[in-house]
Amino acid sequence: MSQTRSHPTHGRTVALLLALAFLMAGCSGGTHRHATVPPGEMPDQEVSDFVLTETDQGRPQWTLYARSAATFTAQQLIRVRGVRVDFFGEDGTRSSELIAREGEIHQERRDMLARGGVVLSTQEGTRMTTEELRYLNLANKITSERLVRVERQGDVLEGVGFESDPGLKHFEFRTQVRATVRTAPGAVLETREDRP
Repeated sequence: MSQTRSHPTHGRTVALLLALAFLMAGCSGGTHRHATVPPGEMPDQEVSDFVLTETDQGRPQWTLYARSAATFTAQQLIRVRGVRVDFFGEDGTRSSELIAREGEIHQERRDMLARGGVVLSTQEGTRMTTEELRYLNLANKITSERLVRVERQGDVLEGVGFESDPGLKHFEFRTQVRATVRTAPGAVLETREDRP
């Protein structure tokens, strides 16, 4: 199942297209129902092999792939499992890839939450890991309140209160910052900075 949305947002049209796409996917022979939510919470629709693309004037910003998805219309929420998100740069080429065990997508804002073994890898080789990460769609920012580890060219940075662009070009930590920097071949400089 594939969906595309362009800015500016047209809430009712997007909601209608999303609902129609779920209904069509629910009727196709390749769709299977999965128990993806706790008992007592019944989704409006469940699908497998879910794909969602966000565009800005025809240019892809990100594409999410999920092994399964469950939509909750009243909450404007989609819960996904087996998640991969490809983020794209200004030139339309893939800048980074995020993987996680599960996540959530807010249908109107397109904000995302990724949970469980979250790994964000850039095309340049920078790698970020954490247990929970949020993507703020309109701001094009990723944030985390959990412990985050960033590895770049042998250097390692760890901390809590993380914010960055999806390509990990400009990032910062707020507290409990620890850095291991390789100053020369075989030499390691380790520093720690605890901010309030």
